[in-house]
Amino acid sequence: MKKILVTTDFSVNSKAAMRFAIQFASQGDIALTFLHVQHIIRMTSWNEATYAAYEKGEVAKVRKTLDNFVDSVYKSLKINPTNHRCVIENSPFVDSTIMGYAADGIFDYICISARGAGMMEKLFGTTTANLVGQSSVPVIAVPGNYRATKLTTVLYASDLSSLGTQLTRVIGFAKPVCATVELLHFSTPFEPVTDPEIICMAVQKYTDYPVTVHLQPRDFDTTLTADIESVITAQNPSLVIMFTTRKDGFFDRLFLSSNSVDCSFLTTAPLLVFSNV
Repeated sequence: MKKILVTTDFSVNSKAAMRFAIQFASQGDIALTFLHVQHIIRMTSWNEATYAAYEKGEVAKVRKTLDNFVDSVYKSLKINPTNHRCVIENSPFVDSTIMGYAADGIFDYICISARGAGMMEKLFGTTTANLVGQSSVPVIAVPGNYRATKLTTVLYASDLSSLGTQLTRVIGFAKPVCATVELLHFSTPFEPVTDPEIICMAVQKYTDYPVTVHLQPRDFDTTLTADIESVITAQNPSLVIMFTTRKDGFFDRLFLSSNSVDCSFLTTAPLLVFSNV
């Protein structure tokens, strides 16, 4: 059974991640945990017993709010709540608390909403960016305007390195919900292999799950992200999967491109980022 940790701050924007996770869980054997991190202030004059009693009462109130918030999203999707739970964590450190809870609970994915404005507002310096850049648990960033639809197609953007390891993780996501997988690779004139049939043969060495190969020449007049965005617009996949390493800057790692890359494609499709350690 897959386990997904879904974060929410009770905002309208955070419902996007909840909608995605609930839809995903409705298609397979997937357990959801909805997590809200709340910093419960302690007065300096309080002793341990006083604060413990206050904390217990505040957690109970926030827990009720979370229960109602989650139920409202289930009702809006007309999906009956099954195999889910709600958790409140008291901490002033949202990012590290989410990552720690996900790692300790051995979750398969963290699902979080990305803001729906421009690049800087959506990712840079946000909790979403910090999770993508630092979490050992794969992160699904869901655009704020996401509306729940059945997951049917996965677009896996690849530079063809670590192909076997990456395919295992991609198919591990797609197979439980019977989603099709398309491997997207942008070729350059300097690559030794640009024949899609040869790449298909390489894929078949690692998996018998059906994977379609989409090989497209790199357009050096645009950013790599713009190239990816054009494919996303044309194909409208249910989810995009990319891999990142820990070596360089955040945008270098995530998009294999320059620091000036435009992240606007996050407004059109959820993005699952695996750490390629």
